[in-house]
Amino acid sequence: MPICIECRHPVKTLWTKYSGAGDPSSGHNIRLTVCKNCGRFCDKYVEHDFVVLFIDLVLIKPQVYRHLLHNTLMREGDQFDGNVQPSIIRLGTLLLLFDVYLTWARVEKQATPDTPSGSNLGSLAQQPIVLQYLFFLILCTLSTLAFHLSIRFLTSSAYSPLAVLGGGRLARSARPNSVSTALLVSSSTKLFPILMVVWDYDVPAAARSLGWAVVANNVEALAILLDCGYPAALLLAAAGATARWLVARAVLAVVGLDGLLGDGGGGGGGGTAGADEGMALWSLLVYAREWAARLALV
Repeated sequence: MPICIECRHPVKTLWTKYSGAGDPSSGHNIRLTVCKNCGRFCDKYVEHDFVVLFIDLVLIKPQVYRHLLHNTLMREGDQFDGNVQPSIIRLGTLLLLFDVYLTWARVEKQATPDTPSGSNLGSLAQQPIVLQYLFFLILCTLSTLAFHLSIRFLTSSAYSPLAVLGGGRLARSARPNSVSTALLVSSSTKLFPILMVVWDYDVPAAARSLGWAVVANNVEALAILLDCGYPAALLLAAAGATARWLVARAVLAVVGLDGLLGDGGGGGGGGTAGADEGMALWSLLVYAREWAARLALV
């Protein structure tokens, strides 16, 4: 059932379509529904194009997330809308490919002079370019799956620790597909590295900034979808980032490249696809703890 993106009140319809709506000479003949609870349009984004949606996603506006997650992409019973399911799959594939590109570029930028190949990849740098790409593709795919599956488990499984701590509130939502969709949509800021094709800039610094943006969007999307508040959303994002980092470390350790993880910070160390997001989330948690301590002393 659709909701008002302003006050989250359930509504029957988002717009009313009058006769002759398809006739250019008669205008659109579509009137947006006004919410009886708050008095504003239930969903103004019905008339907006994708450019406006993307800009508001970057600005982390709650209304655009409610429009996408409740009124557009998902249907009752945690089912995908048949018309948009291919678009969601394409978005997930595109984000994965950008993850591969950014991870590979970041490692290549941070060459180590004392290695025989002059690269952090070590012996992997001696392999054909196709094998190198497959390695990063497998690495990013497994780490991304760990990120999604861990959060899906925590929010939708009856065996989730949060089901006990939170009285089963999150587990009762049972919307794993919606959770993955929310994470994909909120990770759209990962597409910004396409600017690297035009402008050359510091890849590690860009990755750290991108990590901050992705974490903030993920937390906002989880808080809106699950209506669980920011502390629980931060906890879920932290659990997903931890699972991603552990899986990436395991994959790199298997091939003897666990040193690529580095410290994930600004010391010039290497990093995997989720290392910078994990460090950004950790910094955010530390900042929140310090802010809460200062507030308690006032």
